[in-house]
Amino acid sequence: MIQVRFAGCTDRGQVRERNEDSYLAQPPVFIVADGMGGHSGGDQASQAAVAAFSKLTGREFVEAEEVLAAVSQAGVAVAGLYGGTRPPGSTLAGVAMTRAAGRPCWLVFNVGDSRVYLLRDGTLSQISEDHSGVGGVITRALGGGIARPAVADQWLLPVQAGDQMLVCSDGLYNEVTDLLMTATLLRSLEPERKAAELVAAATRAGGRDNVTAVVVVVDGVDAPPLRETTVPDDETQPEEETW
Repeated sequence: MIQVRFAGCTDRGQVRERNEDSYLAQPPVFIVADGMGGHSGGDQASQAAVAAFSKLTGREFVEAEEVLAAVSQAGVAVAGLYGGTRPPGSTLAGVAMTRAAGRPCWLVFNVGDSRVYLLRDGTLSQISEDHSGVGGVITRALGGGIARPAVADQWLLPVQAGDQMLVCSDGLYNEVTDLLMTATLLRSLEPERKAAELVAAATRAGGRDNVTAVVVVVDGVDAPPLRETTVPDDETQPEEETW
């Protein structure tokens, strides 16, 4: 079992007319979706993307196969929204609580350039990889006129007490530095305040895009002890050499 505190915050920023970001923060899944700019119905696309994961909530853990199925369903749902001059699209990034070999793990996944970060032992690391090319052009997304079915990259990490996961849209990391994100997450604040302060910082820095942050804090992990390797009594231990 993983004991977590969590919260999300989103804002349209200072430039965009509407907020096309959506998020879901309900264990065991934490999702951020960013409706692709310039595509009609971006807000509906991001909402459809996170809605595909709603059936996974309210549980302790989720299986990797269920997450992949939800990604596929999200892609179908977003593609089905097409009814205007341009097909709507959305990025997707998230982390799910799962198990591997009986131990609690993070299952990180993404499609597009929304990101997942891990803060562990005071160090912030980007876990997901951006699917974008020269000039920030998105090379992988849900819908958006991309013919190929969306395929999410995945990473599996053991959960440790004290971990903090940050899931965010590009409106956050394009406006604030990793140093500021780290400093905010390290403050003794509830997740609600951390998420709100990150979003506010991005908005103050320019807010040129919609900005969303979901913060997950691990207070404790109940996991079986690691198996110890023992040497049978009938095997001879090597003698220690001294110099």
